[in-house]
Amino acid sequence: MLKVAFILSLTFCLAFAKHEQYVGHVLYEVSVSDGQQAQKVHALENVIGIDMWSYATPSRPGLVLAAGSMRDYFQKQVTDAGAAFKIEVENVVDMLEKEDELLSAAVALSNGTDGRLSFDVIHRYSAVDAYLTSLAQQYSTVSVVSGGKSSEGRDIKYLRISTTNFQNNRKPVIVLQSLLHAREWVTLPAALYAIRKLVVDITDRDLVDNIDWIILPIANPDGYEFSHTNTRFWRKNRSTGHMIGNICLGVDLNRNYDYKWGTLSSNSPCSDTYHGKGPFSEPETVVLRNIIQQFRNRIELFIDIHSFGSMILYAYGTGDLPANALTLNVAGVRMAQAIDAVKWASKPNYQVGNSALVLSYRDSGSANDYVQAVGVPLAYTYELPARANSGGLNGFLVDPAFIEQAGRETWEGIKAGARFVLQHSRSNKQ
Repeated sequence: MLKVAFILSLTFCLAFAKHEQYVGHVLYEVSVSDGQQAQKVHALENVIGIDMWSYATPSRPGLVLAAGSMRDYFQKQVTDAGAAFKIEVENVVDMLEKEDELLSAAVALSNGTDGRLSFDVIHRYSAVDAYLTSLAQQYSTVSVVSGGKSSEGRDIKYLRISTTNFQNNRKPVIVLQSLLHAREWVTLPAALYAIRKLVVDITDRDLVDNIDWIILPIANPDGYEFSHTNTRFWRKNRSTGHMIGNICLGVDLNRNYDYKWGTLSSNSPCSDTYHGKGPFSEPETVVLRNIIQQFRNRIELFIDIHSFGSMILYAYGTGDLPANALTLNVAGVRMAQAIDAVKWASKPNYQVGNSALVLSYRDSGSANDYVQAVGVPLAYTYELPARANSGGLNGFLVDPAFIEQAGRETWEGIKAGARFVLQHSRSNKQ
């Protein structure tokens, strides 16, 4: 009994030390009544260094994390902008400790009988890396590719899933990517669930036989590991080539792609939306670029899986619309309806639309915009749900009870997109 108590005490101390940097941080819900108020609140992100978890719009409040030392100033700035706020969480460390507690309990209860990676925990990089390799060894439809090395030297692996080894050029290709932003842990189960349904537990044979798939589960391995070991809300990669002295490392990979690069993002290495020294300056973004360039004439659908917000978004982040915006919207609505049909009742319905219009802010250099701009017909950003988790968690924090459900419902959206592709692919038209 004393040994158990000691272990629990040690676990608590380690968890507290890991989250010490967030002591006193306040999570706010911010509401705006018009676009002008929204812009003023959004502008605070680069002025006072707050962490904008989600952007407030007239139809939807946003979530903002602010250091305790900035509390009074932030509240005054929001009030001066004409917006309103309420405190969602007085000390965000309470939420972090709750997540640790729930995930630790899930690990203890996991029986490990699945043998294919379970969906009751969030798996670390090494487990996923080994899993991808093992799938390629077990299944003839699977090959694992190392697209390159991360800034810290980790393999960035992805799966190619094909019954014809990618040799049938008339088969459309679908590309899925997750964990471009390190802290968005719940996106990983969505990618792993898709892999399961395409390789291990196949229930939709037509999607395997008639489509070639590329799935990149951990697009930002260094940042992802750092978010587990050091800073839970870390967003960027861990590149050191942009540092100011010994501080402010990392690049926002979703601002580093070559579409309107550097026009609607930050040039400050200390910003969470820092775009890097140039388009594709980061090895992590080069991996997706190479995939797209290799199969550009066959890729029909690209989905970049993020969290959070229950949204399916399409280009462009500048607010301009692609020529096929109507088709993008139609396919997006089909995917959203498929997810809504199986989602938890406590979660909001998915919203579909142009990213700049839905989010009420503009950006540039995103993966989604780049893929759309180089000619892929259907490119989307999924924003998975966050609110109303049974553990009382919010934002980027993960309740183990939702992990498998996140995979299951997202797969329904992916399936709907895949079937749209089979009906409307370029090879079909030819």
